[in-house]
Order: sequence, then structure tokens, then C-alpha cells
Amino acid sequence: MPSPYRAIFGRPGTLSFSAAGLLGRMPLSMMGIGIVTMVSQLTGRYGLAGALSAAVALSAAVLGPQISRLVDRHGQRRVLRPATLVSIAAVAGLLLSAQQRWPDWTLFVFAACAGCVPSVGAMIRARWAELYRGSPRELHTAYSWESIVDETCFIFGPILSIGLSTAWFPEAGPLLAAVFLGTGVFWLTAQRGTEPVPHPREQHSTGSALRSRGLQVLVVTFVATGAIFGAIDVVTVAFAEEQGHKAAASLVLAVYALGSCLAGAVFGLLHLKGHASRRWVVGVCAMAVSMVPLQLVGSLPLMAVALFVAGLSIAPTMVTTMALVEEHVPRSKLTEGMTWTGTGLAVGVALGSSAAGWVVDAAGAGRGYLVPGAAGALAALVAFAGWRRLRPQPVTQSVPVAAAPLPGASRAAEEQDGERVG
Repeated sequence: MPSPYRAIFGRPGTLSFSAAGLLGRMPLSMMGIGIVTMVSQLTGRYGLAGALSAAVALSAAVLGPQISRLVDRHGQRRVLRPATLVSIAAVAGLLLSAQQRWPDWTLFVFAACAGCVPSVGAMIRARWAELYRGSPRELHTAYSWESIVDETCFIFGPILSIGLSTAWFPEAGPLLAAVFLGTGVFWLTAQRGTEPVPHPREQHSTGSALRSRGLQVLVVTFVATGAIFGAIDVVTVAFAEEQGHKAAASLVLAVYALGSCLAGAVFGLLHLKGHASRRWVVGVCAMAVSMVPLQLVGSLPLMAVALFVAGLSIAPTMVTTMALVEEHVPRSKLTEGMTWTGTGLAVGVALGSSAAGWVVDAAGAGRGYLVPGAAGALAALVAFAGWRRLRPQPVTQSVPVAAAPLPGASRAAEEQDGERVG
């Protein structure tokens, strides 16, 4: 392990809670694609499969920030365990209703309840932020490490989910995802030593973290970014099936995540200068441009190469996003703020997977890649339009012309400005 990564694990408990976070985040890459694979095998309807995956994502988008807001106020252990049990029970109902061929509306009811799942990634990053508060270099490395963990989930998650659902039985992928969720969350919440202390009630201002204008830009951009991810998942499964190798879709998607994982590992070793907002805009635009080659590929090997290149811009953009969230959101709302970016992704995944499913049903998998292409262009437009909100605002002082400043007043004003910036 390179020395910057070794250094961040010098604190007691860091390796353990990061490992628990790995297990708890596996459903992020397994549940949606597992539902798509399961339903498409049981019914042959990609439209229904994409809509159910979208329902889970939308439900998580609505409920996730509320769960994280409760975590900021009451702590991770008291909130995450009951929320996880509700989600696991709903997943069990979804699998049973799909296996028994119950009416479609029952599938959507359980899918909506399955969204009561905590944002495990936000919980882990909140622990890192608590440990390395005031140490931007270490925190940059820690966020990069968690991005590597995210992409590790996306490398192995689809392989497990699609592979088990095609080789064993259709419900195997989502079932294993639920097991990972329960194991990871209960292991994480058993570790009290690194759990962030809930902020006192008087520190919680009214309103949501989403009132931050900078966070609004990040979330809206991530809606379009999530549409890229959701559409690519659905279309790649359909594309592999058209090529006669449906199970190979998991390997192709794993290559997509591998590109991001490698880029994240390198990014964590860099000591970058300049404000994060500029790197963030460049990353979003790179993701948009990387969607163009997908429109031209006609075979699975070439698709894997194109997706590997496309993945190189993901992790650095995600790491930069977390740094911007920490800058624009009060510390008492940090977990909620981080979850809102995940919510944006979830909404986008819902829209992208649903739209891609209908396009695939209507025009085939080749046309389906137009959906992530359009989503990438939209993400770049929103990032450019909102960039000014993310840039650091200069602090200006105004001294009345008619009155000379008192001795020491200039120094006091500088100290107050420093407190506001800090």
C-alpha cells in the first residue's frame, strides 16, 4: 500500500470501519443490476426491470437524506440498525413477489420500501472527516481510499449479482446484496470508538443542508451523472444479451469500475493545488466526452475498452465532490450533505435505468447508449452553469470614508474574516 494510504490507517479502528463499509456498500452495485437481471430472466421485460430498479433508487433518494439527518442528530447506531432491518424485509418481499409472479404493483410496493437503506458511504466518510478534521492532505487521501472501495464494489458486485442470478437462480443476486447490507451495517455500528458524536440539539439549524447553493449545484449535476450510470448498467446487460453472452455483462461493467478504481488510487497520491471547483468541472466534462465512443462500438471487447476509458474520470470527480461538500455544508449537517450527493446519483440512476429500459425495448441495445450520452451532455451543461457557486468567495472589507479606523480595528476585522472563512 503506498505510504499516504498507510498513514491514514494509523488511527485505531480505521481499517475495521472501512472494511465494514465495503460490505455495507456492496448492495449499491448489486441491488439495481440484480433486480434488472432477475426480472428480465423471469419475465423478459426490460421496461419493467428498469422501472423497478428506478423505484428502488428513487425511494432511496427520498428516504436517504432523512435517515442521514437523523444520524447527525442521534448517532449512527441508533438510526442505521432499524432502517436496515426495514430495507432487508422489503427486499425479501420483493424477491418473493417476483418468484411467485404476483401482480406488478406488489413489486413496486416492496421496491419502494427497499429504499429505506442508509447511505453507508456517507457514514464512513463522516468517520474519516471526524478523525482528520483540519488535515486536508490526509482527508483527501481518505476520500480517495473510499472512492477505491466504492469502485471495488462496482468491480465485484455486478459479477456476483449477475453471475449468481444467471448461474444459480434469478433471485440470488439481490438476496446476497441484502445479506451484505445487514452484515456491513451491523458490523459498522458495533464500532462505537470511531462513531461521530451527535451534535447537540442547539447546533442544528432549521432547514436542510440542501439550502446550500453550492450543494444544490453538486446534487443537480449528480442527477445527470447518475443517469449515466443507471443507463449504462441496463443497456450493457441488454447489449451483452444481443451479442449472445448475457453473463459477460458483469465482466464488462467490472472493467468500467476498474478504470475508475485505478484512477482513484493514483488521484489519492497527488498533492493538488488550486481550488477543487475547477478540477470538479473538468472531471464532469471528461465523463460527458467519454460517452461518445459508446455510440460507435459494436462488440463486447471493444465496449469493455470504451467503458474502461470512460471510468477513468469517475473516482477523481467523486473525491473532489466530497471535498466540495465539506466546504459548503455546516459540520452539523455533514452526513446529510454527503447523502444528498448520493441522492442525486440515485435519482439519476432511477431516471437513466428507466429511460434506458424503454429505449432498449423499443429500439434495441445499440440505441440505448444514446441515453448516457445525453445525460453526460446535460451534466456538463449544469456544471458549467453552476460553477460560480462552487468557487471560493472573496472576503471584502468596507471602511467608512468619514471615519478613521480605531487602533487595532483592522486586525480585529481580519481575525473575524478569518473565522468566517474557516
